[in-house]
Amino acid sequence: MSISKSFNTILLVILIAILQLGSINGYGQKIPENLSIKTFDASTLEWELWGYRPDAWRMNFSFENFTGNWAEYSHIPIDVPGSVRKALLNAGIINNWNIGLNNSSSEWIENRHWLITAKIPDSWISNDKEKMILHCDGLDHQGIVKINGEEAGRFNNAFIPYTFDIKPYLKANNNTIVFVFECPPENLAQLGYTSRIKDWKPRFYYGWDWIPRIVQIGIWDKVWISSPEESQAEINNIQIITDAGKKKDRGELRIKANLNKSAHKGRVRISLTDEAGKRIFEEEVAAKDLIQQKVWNDLHITRWWPNGSGEQTLYTLQLTLLDKKGEQVQDLTRNIGFRNIEWLPCEGASPDADPWICSVNNQPIFLQGINWTPIRPNFADLKEEDYRKRLTTYKELGVNTIRVWGGGFSEKAWLYDICDELGILIWQDFPLSSSGIDNYPPEGVEEVYGITQIVKHYVYRLQHHASLLLWCGGNELYNRENTSPITDKHIMIGAMKEIVNNLDPTRKFVNGSPSGPNIYAGRENFGSGNNWDTHGPWKLPLTESDKTMNAVRDFWNENDALFISEAGVPGAMSVEMINKYRGDYNPLPASLENPIWRNVNWWVDWDEYLADNNGQVSNSLEEYVTWSQNRQMEGLSIAVKSFKDRFPGCGGFLIWMGHDSFPCMVNTSILDYEGNPKPAANALSQIWKDNSYQLIIK
Repeated sequence: MSISKSFNTILLVILIAILQLGSINGYGQKIPENLSIKTFDASTLEWELWGYRPDAWRMNFSFENFTGNWAEYSHIPIDVPGSVRKALLNAGIINNWNIGLNNSSSEWIENRHWLITAKIPDSWISNDKEKMILHCDGLDHQGIVKINGEEAGRFNNAFIPYTFDIKPYLKANNNTIVFVFECPPENLAQLGYTSRIKDWKPRFYYGWDWIPRIVQIGIWDKVWISSPEESQAEINNIQIITDAGKKKDRGELRIKANLNKSAHKGRVRISLTDEAGKRIFEEEVAAKDLIQQKVWNDLHITRWWPNGSGEQTLYTLQLTLLDKKGEQVQDLTRNIGFRNIEWLPCEGASPDADPWICSVNNQPIFLQGINWTPIRPNFADLKEEDYRKRLTTYKELGVNTIRVWGGGFSEKAWLYDICDELGILIWQDFPLSSSGIDNYPPEGVEEVYGITQIVKHYVYRLQHHASLLLWCGGNELYNRENTSPITDKHIMIGAMKEIVNNLDPTRKFVNGSPSGPNIYAGRENFGSGNNWDTHGPWKLPLTESDKTMNAVRDFWNENDALFISEAGVPGAMSVEMINKYRGDYNPLPASLENPIWRNVNWWVDWDEYLADNNGQVSNSLEEYVTWSQNRQMEGLSIAVKSFKDRFPGCGGFLIWMGHDSFPCMVNTSILDYEGNPKPAANALSQIWKDNSYQLIIK
């Protein structure tokens, strides 16, 4: 190891130690958790949007009166949470980016500074309080918080929450708050260099193989203000770990927490109730008992099961902090479930292979489902019903697992709550992804420290969820030569794994997706024993001599991968959807010669269509769509059924991808932009719902 690498390693160890002593606040939960602290939901304020050329606001904008005649756009209503682009659409300033090629005409939004402004009601100001804290669960991505024109803090990471003490900047009345969003990074798109990534902002909306460039700017999650006492007792960074008996309905609960100085002399009332309100237990303990860890064993519970294997029984865990006077000062509520998860070796796998059979409550389960990408590029504008629609569709199709892909974001709390309710297991990537040219993770101290902040927040925020299955370092992360998946010997992956093992030791950590010796399982390496968790293919695996489905069947029958965390086949949207979103463009030919198809162009299958039709060009959009959708349906059905037939020789198969984030004319998704199933989804449902594959362990 070089001197510089040794120095970096030493610095990293110090930084991680500091981080583990610190506190990551904000959990994406309901707003007030402190009973004695006043909280104010900032979404209720009258927010307005202002647009300036970069930095022009510094010479022209009045933070007191909200005036500025140099602004290109002013006094535009905007929701919080909400995106700049949606506010501009509502104001009639830009066209719908989903229609035709309108997306490219709004890219100028990135080249402005955007001010999101509001007046703070006088009734919110507590002159007798020593602190007033501004809580921001999601800011996308970099900028300044201004209180009465003074800088109260800066932000530059879309994946973690921020808190700012704004008390020093407040007046007795007539206070203003402004979020200044500066220009985002120029390029974080799919093609580039992972090793050079320094900005913690979602990458997918810079342009991927299933979405054009539609970069979000704005406040993507909750904002609120609280007024705590300086000596307010508080517990934070709650670790909640559950387990269950393999063969019986008995549960284990472990709780650990950090306390501030004032909480050490307090007590915590802990209660667990079922969905009917029946109390499982209630106990009052010294708050300091939670510093090491408090454990409850042999709880009489009903176990939580994945979709298709049993019921999803959830419980309400409530922690009430009492100060040294016995007064209630904080109330924390989490919905939890109890289940036992083991990872077993695949039948016939090499002895050194990773275990990829997931056994839930002593029942080996074939993990079947999809890769989850953000529902929309402007995810700040999403509502709970957007999540419920897609997740309910997946449940009804028979999905039991989704992978929250590493090029997206940390997702709204709704996703995790609904997956708990529906029994959908979650493979959770951390927000790191490949870049095509170079897929090697960053290894600088600053970048590694940044990801450790993110990892710690993710774990504290999500670990109580029964649906959370495993953690993953990220998407398609490889060695410098792009010849094999990354390992935990890499400084960034090693740091991520260390934090997960420390904070959430019962869950599996995977270095990346794919993982193991090989990136791809292909005809050239079948039978090698080195195909563990692999990716691909994303098109039909035809051969030069065989362009029929016989070649596809042969490929998947010979495939010996232990797990597929990504593979797919492209299929067109319906005729109705194509006509709805094509704008003024003719939908034919469905080729790269047509601008509407070239907009998102990776999965265009027109040449294959012509080859299947002896080069004859059809004037029927219906004919092409039927051909494309049937091809996707048959190709995916062959692949998934072949793997499910091999179970327990393999552990599962996750389709790339679940749903469209943009109305792609053709894509590997099985649900279109509006959440409608393509024919492939309905065909896969028959395979997913076939319970004859279950193994019984006595």
